[in-house]
Amino acid sequence: MKKVIGKNIVIKNIEEEVRSDAGFILSADDVKGFRYKRGVVVMPGTDVSTIQAGDEIYYDKANSYTMMINDEDVTIIAERDVVIVL
Repeated sequence: MKKVIGKNIVIKNIEEEVRSDAGFILSADDVKGFRYKRGVVVMPGTDVSTIQAGDEIYYDKANSYTMMINDEDVTIIAERDVVIVL
């Protein structure tokens, strides 16, 4: 990957094991209903100043899309869709 342009961010999704308050592990179908997902930043765009490569984030998955780059699935989001930087 050469360069990400503008306010776009390339991320790799982190598959989390989600537990309920009672300690039950939620199924993949239950987790799909969550609006926000966790990921690690692979490369921030040229106009992104506060988020760095390697940062773990939560982002709004409703405004993301996935594509293949170098035979690898990556997710593309806009900087405005980042909710939390861990």
